[in-house]
Formats: sequence, C-alpha cells, structure tokens
Amino acid sequence: MAENRDKPFLDEVDDSENLLTQEELKLSDQEEQEVEQRGRPRAAIIYEAVRIEGEREIRRSVSGLSWSGLAAGLSMGFSLVGIGLLHASLPDAPWRPLISKLGYSIGFIIVILGRQQLFTENTLTAILPLLAHCTRTNLIRVLRLWAVVLSTNLVGAWTFVQIIGHTEVFSPEIRQAFTEIGLEAMGGGFWTTFSRAVFAGWLIALMTWLLPGAETSRLAIIVVITYMIGLAGFAHIIAGSAEVLYLVTTGSASWGAYLGGFMLPTLLGNVVGGVSLVAVFNYAQVLPETRQQE
Repeated sequence: MAENRDKPFLDEVDDSENLLTQEELKLSDQEEQEVEQRGRPRAAIIYEAVRIEGEREIRRSVSGLSWSGLAAGLSMGFSLVGIGLLHASLPDAPWRPLISKLGYSIGFIIVILGRQQLFTENTLTAILPLLAHCTRTNLIRVLRLWAVVLSTNLVGAWTFVQIIGHTEVFSPEIRQAFTEIGLEAMGGGFWTTFSRAVFAGWLIALMTWLLPGAETSRLAIIVVITYMIGLAGFAHIIAGSAEVLYLVTTGSASWGAYLGGFMLPTLLGNVVGGVSLVAVFNYAQVLPETRQQE
C-alpha cells in the first residue's frame, strides 16, 4: 500500500526532473544553427542547390559549354587508361576486375572535381529547371545544352582514343588491354545495353544529387558509385564510347557497330535513367514544399 501511495509522488518528481533537464538543454540561437548545419540537409535544400546549378548551366554560352564539354570528353579517356593499366598489370584471375575497375573512376574524378561538363550529369541538373518552369524557352535551353555537351564529349573521347591508338604512348600489352575492354563493352544486344545504360544513368544522376550535401566525402562518393558502374558493366555514353571508339580507331569494330550497337541504346538508357528515375522522382518529393512556398 505504501508503494501505491508513493507512486504519484515519484511520478511527479520524475516529471519535474525531466522538465528541468529539458530546460537545461535549451539551446541558444547560435547553437541551434550549429545543430542545423551538422544535421543532414533537407531534400528541398539539395534540390535547390542542384536546380540553381542547372540554371547556370542552361544559361551558359555555347562557346563555354563546348570547351568544357571537349575537356570532359578528353578527361574521360583516362577511365579507359586507368582500367587498361591495371588490367595489363594483373594476372588473369577471377578477382582481376575487382581491382582493375577502380581505374574507371579516374576520368569521373577529373571531370566532376574539375567542374567540366559531362552529359550524364546534365540529365539531372538541366532537367530540374525545366520541371520547375516548363516553358518553351527552358526546353530549348535544355536541348541546346544536351546537344552541345554530348557532341563535344564524344569529340573529346574520339580525339583521345585517336592519340592512344595511333601512337606508341602505351606498350602493346596495354593497347591489347584497351582492345579487350572495348570488346567487353560491346558485349550484349540492343536491349541488354539499354538496360545497363538505364542503371548507369540512374547512378550518375544519384551521385549528382548526393554531392551538394557530401562536403568532405565528395571524392569517396564519386569513387564508390563510378566503381560500381564499372564493376557491374553498366553502359555509360561517354566512358563507354571511349572504350568502343578505341576499337573503331584501331579497326577492330565498325562505325555501324558503334552507332547502332552501343551509342544509341546507351544514350537512350542514360537519359531514361537520369531523367525518369531520378530527376522526376526527386522533384516529386520536394514538389509539395515548393508549392507551399509559392
């Protein structure tokens, strides 16, 4: 009975202690700002960061886009070189791809941290301003951006493989590794390549979505996601084009095989993966917040 009589009193003491603890933990405005900074950014904040970046990109001059896109195409050739060097240096064993595919990340690191224009990134960043303000002007700007960046990326990749395919920069063993890598990229029919490209476009666009909140983890995110693309054999329109165009420039594949068997299904798949599965879905999750602000 004594225990029952004392219970309300004990509950009251516990409640007062809880209130006292909450009062003691009350944070100043500056401390609350610090908590906000240390916490994960809201989806709306990431969306706005990517959208603003997209606004800048679609408003850039054709000249600026062209030079940046050309630089990105050249840089992506180093993904082929990275894989080829590791591939040629390792024994022919089942575990070799686990290491050699790390080289796939090199081109992406150069392009993304160097702020060069890569087509698959633009499938997310450029489409968000269009979704936010679906006007004829924005549509033309997005199509212009895609056309300029894609064409200059491919020209850059073609120039790179011309250099490594017709010079003695690399030894015959390494050039043979480049050929094997290109043949691997060509393996699979139209719909298989398309499906692989959807996953590649999905992952690249997700990476673009993750980077604004990554802070010091940007390099790790780039390496992990692009390594996964390379290891899984997903098709990327620029990195994969460098691999297949090496076959074209050395006579191991025809232009028809590249255009119809690789470029077309990969381009379509990357766009579907980047736009439909990421840009639209990520836009949809912040749409209620943007409407409330309006």
